[in-house]
Amino acid sequence: MLRYIIKRIFEAIPVLFIVATVSFFLMKMMPGGPFDTEKVTTPEIKLAIEKQYGLNQPIWKQYIDYMGHLARGDLGPSFKYAGWTVNELLAGAFPVSLELGCYALAFALVVGMVAGIIASLRKNTASDYVPMSLATLGICLPTFVTGPLLILLFGICLHWYNTSGWYLPSDRVLPSITLGLYYTAYISRLTRGGMLEILNQDFIRTARAKGATEWRIVWKHALRGGVLSVVSFLGPAVAGIITGSLVVETIFQIPGLGRFFIMAGFNRDYTMVMGTVLFFAALTIFANLVVDILQVWLNPKLRFE
Repeated sequence: MLRYIIKRIFEAIPVLFIVATVSFFLMKMMPGGPFDTEKVTTPEIKLAIEKQYGLNQPIWKQYIDYMGHLARGDLGPSFKYAGWTVNELLAGAFPVSLELGCYALAFALVVGMVAGIIASLRKNTASDYVPMSLATLGICLPTFVTGPLLILLFGICLHWYNTSGWYLPSDRVLPSITLGLYYTAYISRLTRGGMLEILNQDFIRTARAKGATEWRIVWKHALRGGVLSVVSFLGPAVAGIITGSLVVETIFQIPGLGRFFIMAGFNRDYTMVMGTVLFFAALTIFANLVVDILQVWLNPKLRFE
């Protein structure tokens, strides 16, 4: 397993290099600059600011300097937050986004798997049709629709939760549901399909013939194989939750990576945008690695190859 992990890490290096290169040149191709929206200044002052950040140098020289700092783990200074580096801003905002993502993923796994298991055990009944119909509806509704609807219902009409902020424990509820609801629908349908396939296997019929309870059959024999498709989906799901938090954090005014990324795009904060993109790419690669390891642990037939 250690050899497999080291191999995956080395495979991730060229991927991150390509992501850094593409994001660098895309940002340079964008019209305008990070200091174009500043207060009216003389051309001399603007030139001095650009010289301080190395923006007056040729593109190829800026690229080499950026990649050199990146190789040392330095994402550079922020152009809009004076005195702050991108590393410091990411380190301060990432715990908030991580907390939101963990809550959303936990909500999606618990609700989705429970609904899928119940639907598989009561096939072609109301316990099957109702949650699967709601799952289809959840797939059709994006987060930028679900979020305002939950705010309108539970925040404005019922006054149960705050409509924005990240101060009280209750402030975590609506953003987590908004972010996790879309993936709850997928997980519930994948769990149902996987469990139905396993429950029709011969060893399940043998367990029932031996008098095993339905609870033992589900949790001891069927669940480990039935959730393999869910584990496979966790890699894209984690990546989707990470990138989906950009919209949710903006809707609920949460001080996470999403808001920094959106504001950096509007402000042409090159280093902040590129650093956030690289950070998200690295997180996605790490999530896929963890999912691959979990798949081998759940299914011993697979090998680290």
